[in-house]
Amino acid sequence: MSTNSPIVYQPVIGLEIHAQLQTNSKIFASDPVLFGQNPNTLISAITLGHPGTLPKLNVRAVEFAIKMGLALGSKIASWQNFDRKNYFYPDLPKGYQITQDKTPICLGGSITVHLKSGEKVLPFHHIHLEEDAGKSLHEGDNPFSFIDYNRAGTPLIEMVTEPALHSSEEAFAMVSEVRKLVRYLGICDGNMEEGSLRCDVNVSLRPKGTDTLGTKVEIKNMNSLRNIQRAIEHEIIRQTELLNSGIQIIQETRTFDAHLGITNSMRMKESMNDYRYFPEPDLSPLEITEKWLAEIKAKMPLLPWQQEKKLMEEYNLPAYDAHFLSESRDMAMYFQSVYEHAAHAKQISNWLMGPVKSYLNEYNLSIDQFVLSPENLADVINLVEKGVISHNLAVQQLFPLCIENPKQSPSEIVKEQKWSQEQSGDEMQEWVNQAIAAYPEKVKEYQQGKKGLLALFIGEVMKRSKGTADPKKVNQLVSEALSH
Repeated sequence: MSTNSPIVYQPVIGLEIHAQLQTNSKIFASDPVLFGQNPNTLISAITLGHPGTLPKLNVRAVEFAIKMGLALGSKIASWQNFDRKNYFYPDLPKGYQITQDKTPICLGGSITVHLKSGEKVLPFHHIHLEEDAGKSLHEGDNPFSFIDYNRAGTPLIEMVTEPALHSSEEAFAMVSEVRKLVRYLGICDGNMEEGSLRCDVNVSLRPKGTDTLGTKVEIKNMNSLRNIQRAIEHEIIRQTELLNSGIQIIQETRTFDAHLGITNSMRMKESMNDYRYFPEPDLSPLEITEKWLAEIKAKMPLLPWQQEKKLMEEYNLPAYDAHFLSESRDMAMYFQSVYEHAAHAKQISNWLMGPVKSYLNEYNLSIDQFVLSPENLADVINLVEKGVISHNLAVQQLFPLCIENPKQSPSEIVKEQKWSQEQSGDEMQEWVNQAIAAYPEKVKEYQQGKKGLLALFIGEVMKRSKGTADPKKVNQLVSEALSH
């Protein structure tokens, strides 16, 4: 019986993250870029590659690619050429894809991810510009495939990492950070379910402690963070079992079956020679001048980590709050807009992390879809901070009414509902007397040492005031009454 232990392998993972750029038109044609339109309604002779048509470069796509490179700390190539990548699939109407092979627009760069073990910096190899292909549609049991060319020619950046990731957790975190970053920059909506951000994953195994890379397998077109993680975990197990059985890994392209949680072979992986790259003859070389680069840098927004630092330093927010608010550029901007009308940073943060977040989660909305304007949320917060209404009343009753009536100011709603805490001293004292008279036995228990019963009496007063009494004042009056 063999006593040899199985070899322990280290996964080596590289990602190719594709992001559709949010330009109005395609990268080499004036056809509009829109999602969800009827098939083959956003096409032209240029998109379809008709003889005699010529591409013209969309400058905005170039600027978007440069923004991503700047955000990652990449070197921007000052001189670039476009190339033809030749392969034949039905959804590639020209029979080739215009891309950048030898001269990618951005070189190097990195992104910091947050893992259970702490922060880790993950490197990129390059970013290049290219055009997207169309889509093959397979409907039910129909033996025929249908082609929709609407997506063909949509501008893409492909972000290629170094083979420097070693777990599904790192891949999940990296794609998450990239998605956040492209949204911050406003260059891609990051909607993976619509395919505007998707990922190819390369996975190989090598004996732990060695440097030689194993044979890689590519898993194509992953459009879910969770499925990226699941596919990698499955592929690590599959390759480990093959290697331990003495079976050689073959270089191939596989797909992931989300229902079964397994990968399936799609085709043998093409080599670089199979694509027969050559320079695109119909496009002039692209020069990125220092002046143009400076103009793009001047338009760069605050990046997530810069926004987080600003929230802590300028608004004196705790790190947890700043991290939450900076997860989305729209949320950070909403916070700052509220602050312009209510200078209570921590209270604003509490509202955004509490009632607002709960409402958005319940209805699956993002902050840019929130009906309550920053001015109105500021009004709610100011009403609480000035002592006009209690925090509980604001959360439980005023906030829902504000959402139902977003055009009406919260101050007007408070007046209509007669919720102001500005009761007379006699009126509040009467509520306190009624609450104490209702529980004579509890009064004795309180006076014998059960101080926790104070909350019972405060609650009773708040009920009688219908939530409008000032909790601090109630606490004071109840404590005084019970001490006599």
